[in-house]
Amino acid sequence: MAKLVVLYKKPADTAAFDSYYFSTHVPIAKKIAGLRRYEVSSGPVASPAGDSPFHLVAVLSFDSLAALQQAMASPEGAAAAADLANFAQAGVDMLIFDTKEV
Repeated sequence: MAKLVVLYKKPADTAAFDSYYFSTHVPIAKKIAGLRRYEVSSGPVASPAGDSPFHLVAVLSFDSLAALQQAMASPEGAAAAADLANFAQAGVDMLIFDTKEV
């Protein structure tokens, strides 16, 4: 499985971020073809050392890197990426990778 991990930095207004994210952004992102699983963090995002600069983590799963790249290049993927400017003003980091069981 390939993963897209999205790390959303802490916004000035977490309530407004959460409202927009769950009512508007999630429905847009769930339209991306090939999306197999969409998970988000629940509660504070911490590091082993304590607090972190992140408010929310989203993990989107796809069958392969090729499927993920195709999905992100689709109109639905482009719409989800473009929507980030509407609510993620504090910043966002994205990681893309393939996984294997060990």
